[in-house]
This record gives sequence, structure tokens and C-alpha cells, in this order.
Amino acid sequence: MAIRLTGSLAKQIFRRSSKSFDVPKGFVAVYVGETEKKRFVVPVSYLNQPIFQDLLCKAEEEFGFDHPMGGLTIPCREDTFIHVTSSLSRS
Repeated sequence: MAIRLTGSLAKQIFRRSSKSFDVPKGFVAVYVGETEKKRFVVPVSYLNQPIFQDLLCKAEEEFGFDHPMGGLTIPCREDTFIHVTSSLSRS
């Protein structure tokens, strides 16, 4: 089941994730990793993609809206995240 973020909810979540770091307009910072977290900056357009929404569902199940890094944290392996985002950048 995919998450559909409404405008105000999405703004609230992503304002928190990009508040203390420079993130270009149209992008969002996410933290990825199972143990050690690495920061990635991805286009906001990825959020509408079904495969990326699966990652967001995983994040919601694990963290709800209380993300340990202070920003959107995706609990998957870094290589999995890179594979997903590289497939999105080619489409």
C-alpha cells in the first residue's frame, strides 16, 4: 500500500528534514541505512513513484513521524536505495 502525502503534511515532514542543511529547491534530504545512516538529496518528484513510496511505507512502519536523524530516515540498505533511485533517474 502506497502513501499519498497531502501538501501540508508533506511540507511539515520535509521542512523538518531540510531545516538545518542546504537542500536545493525541488529536492529533499533523506537518511538511508540499516545501522549507519548516510544522507542523500533526491528530487521531490521521486516521492510520487510507486517504488519510492514502498520505501516511505517501510519508513512509516518503523519510525512513524519520529525519525532518529531529525529528517526523513529510510530503513533499507544503502545499495538497495541506490538501485531504486538509479532506476528512477533513468525513467
